[in-house]
Amino acid sequence: VMETICATGIRVGEVPFITVEAACRGRTDVALKGKVRTIFLPDRLCRRLLQYARKQKIASGEIFLTGGGKRLSRTQIWAEMKRLCRAAGVAAGKVFPHNLRHLFARTFYRACQDVVKLADILGHSSIETTRIYLLTTGTEHLRQLERLGLLC
Repeated sequence: VMETICATGIRVGEVPFITVEAACRGRTDVALKGKVRTIFLPDRLCRRLLQYARKQKIASGEIFLTGGGKRLSRTQIWAEMKRLCRAAGVAAGKVFPHNLRHLFARTFYRACQDVVKLADILGHSSIETTRIYLLTTGTEHLRQLERLGLLC
């Protein structure tokens, strides 16, 4: 689940749209909040998703299910992230599924420098919403200024 959120920028509530069929197609259409958008699934992620589905004996439908075959809840995803992060020595108070969406947004923006395309991918109707994901710290801002090399 974490890799999927990180590789696509989907919201936790959109995880149920990740199905075996979507992994085979390399995309899924998400219909939430009165909007429909296409989520593209990178080839490497599709291979991992299909491998995971085979291992879990899931031939069709949602890939991420509980041991009893029910849909994973937001709380279950959050709790599993917290457990993994504690095991990795990361402070649990700093870990939220939405952080992975922010990581995706910042990484995508660094790669393409296109806030309009990013807004489309994230499903934002306003670029102002997308800008929140891209705010930089004072330290990052200073580092960028230093790289400009405008003074000798």
